[in-house]
Amino acid sequence: MLMHMRCHMPYTDNDGVQIHYEMEGDGQPLVLQHGLSSNLTRWGMSGYVDVLKGDYKLIMIDARGHGESDKPYDADVYDRKIMASDVVAVLDAEGIDKSHYLGYSMGGSIGFGLAESFPERFHSLIIGGMHPYAITGVDVLLERLEAGGMEAWVSSMDPPPDSERRKMLLANDPQAIVAASVALRDRPDLSHVLPNMTMPCLIYVGDADDLHVGAERCVAEMPNATWVSLPGLNHDET
Repeated sequence: MLMHMRCHMPYTDNDGVQIHYEMEGDGQPLVLQHGLSSNLTRWGMSGYVDVLKGDYKLIMIDARGHGESDKPYDADVYDRKIMASDVVAVLDAEGIDKSHYLGYSMGGSIGFGLAESFPERFHSLIIGGMHPYAITGVDVLLERLEAGGMEAWVSSMDPPPDSERRKMLLANDPQAIVAASVALRDRPDLSHVLPNMTMPCLIYVGDADDLHVGAERCVAEMPNATWVSLPGLNHDET
């Protein structure tokens, strides 16, 4: 896999798809993987970078279909194993054998994929706003997206995003987001991997998030997991 520089920003090639990432900070490597329709700039907007960069080498990745990464329109190439391999391709490009991982929402789904396919590459996993079971509710988002584009998607968020985040969301390619959404909806149950997740794990979800029940359930099946329920927060607030 080759690393390329495009506009002085690092990219790596994973089977013909260019994956963009940025790095900041010093310390043990920590991958930050955003959720559906977001991109790596979200970590800075939310304050994660300022808090973590003094202790970790942050590896922030634009998932395929998002940010500055390539944006295929075929849902098949957003398979969880493929997106997990994008993360490992970035680690390989930087010569990093093992990392910590933090992923939210779609990034959390990718985290479960990493636990299945590449457990030896991660010291620990933090997974937010996600569980490994089949996902419901994506069809409603798809209907909004297909009917009204990103504007309809963003308008459905509760609470409404601030102006900076709104601008980021509206810059998405709606066809790529549709493809990624279809893949997320169709991802199979991955709960069989839970008993094998022996690395330290932390699962966090807002208690007003529809994914809360499934996330709490999965922690009971994991041998080395900590559960954090965030009071009063829904999926878009966490």
